[in-house]
Amino acid sequence: MTAGPESAPIGIWQGRFLWVTVGAVALIFLAAMQSLAVTTVMPVVSADLDGERLYAVAFAGTLATSVIGMVAVGAWCDRGGVLAPLSTAVALFVVGLLIAGFALTMPALVAGRLVQGLGTGGQTVALYVVVARVYPGAMHGRVFAAFSAAWVVPSLIGPFLAGAVTEFLHWRWVFLGVAALTVVAFAMVVARLHGLPLDTDEPSKARIAPRLACAVAVAVGALGLSLAGELGAWAWAAVAASVVVIGLASRPLLPRGTLVAARGLPSVVLMRGLIAGALFGAEIYVPYLLIDGYGFSPTWAGLGLTAAALAWAVAADVQGRFGDRLGNARITLTGTALLVTALLVAAATALLGLHPAVLIAGWGLAGGGMGLMYPRLTVLTLAYSTPQNQGFNSSALSISDAVGSASSIAVMGLVFTALVGTDAGFPAVFAIAVLLALGALIPGLRLGHAHEAPRRA
Repeated sequence: MTAGPESAPIGIWQGRFLWVTVGAVALIFLAAMQSLAVTTVMPVVSADLDGERLYAVAFAGTLATSVIGMVAVGAWCDRGGVLAPLSTAVALFVVGLLIAGFALTMPALVAGRLVQGLGTGGQTVALYVVVARVYPGAMHGRVFAAFSAAWVVPSLIGPFLAGAVTEFLHWRWVFLGVAALTVVAFAMVVARLHGLPLDTDEPSKARIAPRLACAVAVAVGALGLSLAGELGAWAWAAVAASVVVIGLASRPLLPRGTLVAARGLPSVVLMRGLIAGALFGAEIYVPYLLIDGYGFSPTWAGLGLTAAALAWAVAADVQGRFGDRLGNARITLTGTALLVTALLVAAATALLGLHPAVLIAGWGLAGGGMGLMYPRLTVLTLAYSTPQNQGFNSSALSISDAVGSASSIAVMGLVFTALVGTDAGFPAVFAIAVLLALGALIPGLRLGHAHEAPRRA
């Protein structure tokens, strides 16, 4: 049950909200650290394990299985409390990290990433539901701004630290170190959540099995996209079949009208998938370009993501403070313009061989755009939700995020692999991302308003 605003302290870092905020932000922090670290070191990992052909799968596979975790945890939360599903998700996240950290082959590492995805997806949804049930609506924008700000320290030290660990210790500690820290953080979180009113007053009675079957089908389709490149001449046929499977299976997992950009919540969910696909699909090629094209070490290549993460955190804070005043349309237009500009700068850098500082500085604009749009879409999702569908809507938002990212990573990986040996690979990847970002304007201008301003629970 959400606390009423009349009983809320001044901020999210005070009173009974303090340790919940600290614990939730700690989990986001560690997930961010791991995400940025893996993006930085994966070129080295794939070379060490002779797994260049599975490079994109190592990212897309995690996103694909995260859909299953999202649906399972979302349904679990709607039927009762949130502590048990959150605990299960964190356990899967840690187990996946351990498998990847001890992997001796690239397929084994990918298997660990698949298990990790189950936990990552479930953890994200569970934390969204924690926010919905613990904090009053007036605080949601600030909480999600804090979540975005949890990327600040990882953005400053994560890529650099991951590169340094890889150079001076071993890349395995990038996985094993985060696993150990997650156990410590969760031990603190679970103690703070005990005793809080996290159960829904009216548990959902919707059937879980059909939704889980659809989630598995979406994950299989996304994995099919990732592995299509192994089929040679049949690759694009596999892509077409996988897209059909994803489209059909995802419909029951998303709000009605999502795939046609219906006004309101459906457009919120669709926009999230498109901007996630544009940003995350392209982002994994930024350190790749710095290492492959400019001879950067893993340590310095990781710094290529720092400017974007910092800009993301600053923009998220602006959104948290002034989002209602700016309005959804202005946030959409400004955020999309920044993202498209960054992608065009990246494409021009790869195509024309510009100085790498241009790429690094330009990529910061992508972070600024996403910092405005990403948390705003989460705030809108909760504003459109009721206690009976908070889990469904939160999982739908995360599913769109994961499917958009996994699909774009897979398609970009196919295109990039097909163009290996030419100078067109990196520009082609960034060009695809530009098209996705521009497409996000369609649902972005149909977000509507759901009384995001303070309201009684």
